Amino acid sequence: MIEILLVFAMFGVLGAVMLSLNRLLGPHRPDPLGNREPFECGSPPLQEGIPPSHISYYGTVLLFLLFDIEIVFFFPWALIVRSMTGIALMAMAAFLLPLGAGFAFAWKKGGLDWSER
Repeated sequence: MIEILLVFAMFGVLGAVMLSLNRLLGPHRPDPLGNREPFECGSPPLQEGIPPSHISYYGTVLLFLLFDIEIVFFFPWALIVRSMTGIALMAMAAFLLPLGAGFAFAWKKGGLDWSER
């Protein structure tokens, strides 16, 4: 129990130090609007002329998220692969088969071709 309290205390002190350093070393330029106007995504609100994103961008983002999340499962597997039995290796192969099929499908459909973006 004391270890948990010690961890919370350390992170509390670390947070206080970081906030204090930001206050001391950060820029001291007041906002001319006084933070009265909303600000979203690096653009002033309701700004005219912001071009929409190309639709292929969203496909690229979804592919990245799909493969990035699935790759996270490889880290624990890589740590114990030498001690795995045949059933565990077959389970990993069953995981890799749809992943490889999805990768091949995305490649065939041009989802990984950056020349047309």
